[in-house]
Amino acid sequence: MLRSQEVRNKAPEMDSLKMGMGWKVEELSKPQIIIESTFGHSHPGSAHLDVLVEEAYQGVIAKGGKPAKFFATDICDGQAQGHDGMDYSLASREFIASMIEIQIGATGYDAGVFIASCDKGMPAHLQAIARMDIPSVVLTGGSMKAGPNMLTLEQIGTYSAKYERKEITEAEFTHFKHNACPSCGACSFMGTAATMQVMAEALGLALPGTAFMPATAEELKVLAKKVGEHAMKLVELDLRPSQILTRKAFENAIMVHAAIAGSSNSLLHIPTIAHELGIEILPELFDEIHRKVPYILNIRPSGFYPGEYFWYAGGVPGVMEEIKDFLHLDVLTVTGKTLGENLEELKRSDYYDVCYKHLEEKGIKKEDILKTVKDPIQEQGAIGILKGNLAPEGAVVKHAAIAKEMLQATLRARPFDSEEEALKAILTKEIKPGDGVFIRYEGPKGTGMPEMFYTTEAIASDPELISTTALITDGRFSGATRGPAIGHVSPEASEGGPIALVEEGDLIKLDIPNRSLDIIGVKGQEKSVEEMERILVQRKTKWVKPKPKYTKGALGIYTKLAVSPMKGGYME
Repeated sequence: MLRSQEVRNKAPEMDSLKMGMGWKVEELSKPQIIIESTFGHSHPGSAHLDVLVEEAYQGVIAKGGKPAKFFATDICDGQAQGHDGMDYSLASREFIASMIEIQIGATGYDAGVFIASCDKGMPAHLQAIARMDIPSVVLTGGSMKAGPNMLTLEQIGTYSAKYERKEITEAEFTHFKHNACPSCGACSFMGTAATMQVMAEALGLALPGTAFMPATAEELKVLAKKVGEHAMKLVELDLRPSQILTRKAFENAIMVHAAIAGSSNSLLHIPTIAHELGIEILPELFDEIHRKVPYILNIRPSGFYPGEYFWYAGGVPGVMEEIKDFLHLDVLTVTGKTLGENLEELKRSDYYDVCYKHLEEKGIKKEDILKTVKDPIQEQGAIGILKGNLAPEGAVVKHAAIAKEMLQATLRARPFDSEEEALKAILTKEIKPGDGVFIRYEGPKGTGMPEMFYTTEAIASDPELISTTALITDGRFSGATRGPAIGHVSPEASEGGPIALVEEGDLIKLDIPNRSLDIIGVKGQEKSVEEMERILVQRKTKWVKPKPKYTKGALGIYTKLAVSPMKGGYME
């Protein structure tokens, strides 16, 4: 990438056009800092970012630079739930990253500040940072507050299913809906938004201790100005993301992911960010790391406490201190120092005192939120990669939130070609204990890979089904998902993967400890491996590839160009 002055020398109109915006002559030769954000009145995770953008803007000015505000507003997965709007969600990551590429590439900047909060906006910014490779620092938009009695948004899916089954009144349901989001910020649980905020710091691109703070905290505004100031330091150092985002950095991020029981959607985002740098992150790496790094964070949806408590317990540095023996402490970070040096500096500062003061006010101990490696919530991390004749390229399961009875089970296949059909069958009690509910043709090339949140919540909120029934799909899940849910099944149905060949009454063997997922029988009768292979080959000869749901517009482009879920679902 050309620096701003190099572009200025090639484009003589640059001075005129910038002065037309009110720039002063002396500002034209200053370092140019782009401040990218997802600010917009789209949802609580982005509606407050203008305040942080302005603080960062003033921080750049204070250190002698000239900032410029650019916006690529994201959409909200919560608002896209229950209708075809969810099909746009994963695709939006690709288009936001491309919009940021265009904004940086067409003008030329010396460094960037990147501010985002949520599910696709945050990974899109990280993707663009890796692609453009200009000196960059990330500020995350933080966590919203919890509602009354620790009410958080991921519980609305449960209450919705209960309301449909007439287990709660309309007044009760309305109360929950109207009080689940009492402030701006990302949803207050360790969903995809929270996880990707954490990943930004774990990768070394955010200043230590800044990820997923409470969005209402005054400290966040102070740090926003500091981030703007730090962007000017990055210009001096010419410290590029490619120097920070090494394989070791990605391994560190996955270790943190294991410790926090991070969202399964990270398996779409982390490989995509790495791909921009020519680094291949295979799903097996997640499995390998999650097998050795324990799960220690007691935050919803896998744990008990709302998301804001994460920072009160020490945030990313607190987690890293607990798993320090696993981490690569010699990796370079956006501070210009190593991870090990950053952690030592924080211990000498008042950082932890400030965090823990909030816990004291609430009468909670740090150990209630953040366990130790010696006394973890679970000996392994939360993610497993399953393979077998049903998922030759793999599938993803978040086993931290699954009942022990479902870790190994043989299920009766109940295949559906849309989420709407499956959800109706669950809510009307057509689905019985021991069923394996399939939702297919929902992968990247099918419909854009929407999440199956309402269906998973319908199962998880049903006491008969939560420990007896699994959901299996080539789509994905919300970061709030709990219960027996297996997603990202690859190859996907639209590509003729085995999931497209499953028939009513097939026997499905799920074995999470041994990481396998197989079709082992037909019409309730078990078959040998060889017999099952012949049956699937025969079924494949009769399979007809469906016409694409989308042929034009953003989703027409995305579904045509997207790669496998297990590769990251990016466009190639």
